[in-house]
Amino acid sequence: MPGMDQIQSGIQAIKSKNQWWVENHEIHGGTVEGPYPNGDRFILHFKYDVTPKQTGKRMTLDETGLYTVQNGKIAKEEFFYSM
Repeated sequence: MPGMDQIQSGIQAIKSKNQWWVENHEIHGGTVEGPYPNGDRFILHFKYDVTPKQTGKRMTLDETGLYTVQNGKIAKEEFFYSM
């Protein structure tokens, strides 16, 4: 999203980004597939039907999140999507 870093590191950054996202979108529905693990990382595939509150234009988001785990906790998340 514009103004948002594509990579979040640390649990507080991840929680803050997720809170911002929920507060700034009307969520009509969505699905999550996975996890698809590989060593200390895993992938989730997200599809959301949302209306960003900034634009009011309903859209479908189709993105993949790559999560890195350290000491049994998510340490970093990265999102990949087409604009």
